[in-house]
Amino acid sequence: MKTYIAKPDEVQAKWLLVDAEGLVLGRLATRVAGILKGKHKAIYSPHMDVGDHVVIINADKIRVTGKKADTKRYYRHTGYPGGLRSDSFEDLMTKAPERILQKAIWGMLPHNKLGRKMYKKLKVYAGTAHPHDPQKPEKIELN
Repeated sequence: MKTYIAKPDEVQAKWLLVDAEGLVLGRLATRVAGILKGKHKAIYSPHMDVGDHVVIINADKIRVTGKKADTKRYYRHTGYPGGLRSDSFEDLMTKAPERILQKAIWGMLPHNKLGRKMYKKLKVYAGTAHPHDPQKPEKIELN
């Protein structure tokens, strides 16, 4: 039996809408990363982008378990000597809640050209409004 390899003309990317209200950050991120990779499809090939587009709304209503809301920190570097900067989870939830989900999902994708291509299919919004109504995203439940 030969291994199936998906061809580029066979890939049909759908648009999916996920409501993040009340969902746990890590569990949501793993499910969305799998959808972006295409692991939920029978034609999944690790060397190709066969995943779907994902629109996440209500990113400001995600939750974390345990003491992570108080102790979790997000680091970045300016590129200059001594330029390490950090934000707490609470600060980032007030300033840019989309960035929390984006950072969690980016960490679960491959860190190469293919991963960057998959990451571009992720759209995260803090509220319920999003500009992707013309694509008619199909609402899915991630429990």
